[in-house]
Amino acid sequence: QVQLVESGGGLVQAGGSLRLSCAASGRSSYSMGWFRQAPGKEREFVTAISRSGGSTYYADSVKGRFTISRDNAKNAVYLQMNSLKAEDTAVYYCTASKLVLPRRSGSSYDYWGQGTQVTVSS
Repeated sequence: QVQLVESGGGLVQAGGSLRLSCAASGRSSYSMGWFRQAPGKEREFVTAISRSGGSTYYADSVKGRFTISRDNAKNAVYLQMNSLKAEDTAVYYCTASKLVLPRRSGSSYDYWGQGTQVTVSS
């Protein structure tokens, strides 16, 4: 069983930055990802990183603005979010998958955090 705990969410003005962190219990032998869900909308894929950190994947809506990274020694994954827009407002969830290479489908992830709120004011 893996427990994921997100932190770093908050309120920021449009154009600003936030850095989300996700602490994972146990061994970090998982691909990791971030999903988000805005009010009244379906959950959507944001980004993912392979077990080694050598491969990363991004949704088109965040490409060039968001960066995912991981520190396997600390069992942590990070999401650096720059140039934030009002449409980035959502609850952000950290996820872990047993697959070597992550996928964009939420159903391929085995563990989910409780989520952290990100609010971008315009």
